[in-house]
Amino acid sequence: MAFARLAEADSPTARIGLGLAAVGRPGYINLGRDRDLPADRTVDALRERTHALLDAAYAHGVRYLDAARSYGRSEEFLAGWLRERPDARDAVIGSKWGYRYVADWRTDAEVHEVKDHSAATYDAQRAETRALLGERLDLYQIHSVTLDSPALTDRALHERLSRLAAEGVTVGLSTSGPAQADAIRAALEVSVGGRPLFGAVQATYNLLEPSAGAALAQAHAAGLAVIVKETVANGRLATAAHAPEALREIAEETGADCDTVALAAVLQRTWVRVALSGAATTGQLASHLAAATLRLDERQLARLDGLAEQPAAYWERRSRLPWS
Repeated sequence: MAFARLAEADSPTARIGLGLAAVGRPGYINLGRDRDLPADRTVDALRERTHALLDAAYAHGVRYLDAARSYGRSEEFLAGWLRERPDARDAVIGSKWGYRYVADWRTDAEVHEVKDHSAATYDAQRAETRALLGERLDLYQIHSVTLDSPALTDRALHERLSRLAAEGVTVGLSTSGPAQADAIRAALEVSVGGRPLFGAVQATYNLLEPSAGAALAQAHAAGLAVIVKETVANGRLATAAHAPEALREIAEETGADCDTVALAAVLQRTWVRVALSGAATTGQLASHLAAATLRLDERQLARLDGLAEQPAAYWERRSRLPWS
């Protein structure tokens, strides 16, 4: 099994994936969580919400589902749903390793996740992921690689990942921070036995933070599957209450919601294989799925291009978003 199985899905909504960062744990940095989630965010309540989102996404043609070891119980919730849905054999499953969830199911924890890209952490977290997802795993990504990450230079780790690829699991990485482009280009140079190690890359790319675009296009040209995350900038592009004026006006022109327009603009980049929805409600998911069939004209796209912020400023503001 490998991420390439996604090519078998031909519905427009198959270019949208469902990410579980917002519902696999009680705390996250997205805006509006007090409105979107129940006040009592028990394990059972978030399991029920996750399963409802997975049901709705699958019913509407979504086939890529994205979890992570650090997204609380996201792998556990996803594994439970897969057991209940034997008909969903065509769902393509991705997860990530390299961060540990340490918030103990609290929203007010001082620290929510701890980064560690060592080979020892890979061994431990690969075993944890295998115990939950077993042979359903198609894509395993190093979580939030930056240019200084040892994951880009650790040959022992590369050998382990190469063996995983030989088992049929696509090896990928995700990136974050203002220098995503540098990390992506460095990853393109990593090889084992003369063969490129990485088959997929997941990066933050949205109307406010498009700086990784050229590097992602380069990765696509090199044969990597490109997955885009944080398409609505943790809620800053999601609703008229937070969206910039240009986005609100184009949403009014098209009769679509702000988040639909923001996601549609991403999907019109030809190098994007999958754009993730981080929906916390089925209503948000429906709005995101509408982006699969919304076409923006060149004037609208050019105006939206003008929303880009300086990467350092974008990531500094993101770092100040509170966990809630």
